Amino acid sequence: MYNLFVGNKNYSSWSLRPWVLMRELNIPFRENLVPFGGAQNPDAFRAFSPTGKVPCLVDGSLTVWDSLAITEYLGERHTEVWPAANAARAWARSASAEMHSGFFALRNTCTMNCGIRVALKSVDAPLLRDLQRLEELWADGIGRFGGPFLTGARFCAVDAFFAPVAFRSQTYDPPLNPGARRYVAQLLGLPAMQDWYAAALKETWRDEEHEIEARAAGEWRADLRAK
Repeated sequence: MYNLFVGNKNYSSWSLRPWVLMRELNIPFRENLVPFGGAQNPDAFRAFSPTGKVPCLVDGSLTVWDSLAITEYLGERHTEVWPAANAARAWARSASAEMHSGFFALRNTCTMNCGIRVALKSVDAPLLRDLQRLEELWADGIGRFGGPFLTGARFCAVDAFFAPVAFRSQTYDPPLNPGARRYVAQLLGLPAMQDWYAAALKETWRDEEHEIEARAAGEWRADLRAK
């Protein structure tokens, strides 16, 4: 069985991608959660990850790190990871790679923090460009392939790559058009997303670096996490 190493569910957007992908596609795995921060050894992730980062997938004697590499590794073994049709598969890979290597303003301003609600103090030009690109990209995929997911009726890897954006949208409520909001709601309604969110709210670990980033974004209106 696969072993998937992840960080805090409240914070770790990168961990969410392979986790939600495997859960939604019913790919069996054993979860190994190692929290950020606190009193733990700062090099604890290096016990299983060559980069000292999560996520990391261990399959017997093989170790695969980075969410995109993990997805491609799984895609070689499970045909449902990517769309079957060539055009949809090419689009899905392109959109996943764009998310993996871009949207820096969104990442930096709206750090993933599932359990809080924040009123953004501003939406500057770089963040607005990222949000507009999300709207454009999502509308393109749903328009091409019929929705409600980005490449058609079935959830696949490209949707997993945008799953952290759904939690960011829930936390910060950035300006998005109705079509984008419908897609966010589609992701948030997935059973695996609801399970991740419920577990995130129960976590009592706090990592100050992540907390500082969230405080910088705007006014905290609610903190729904366990004390």
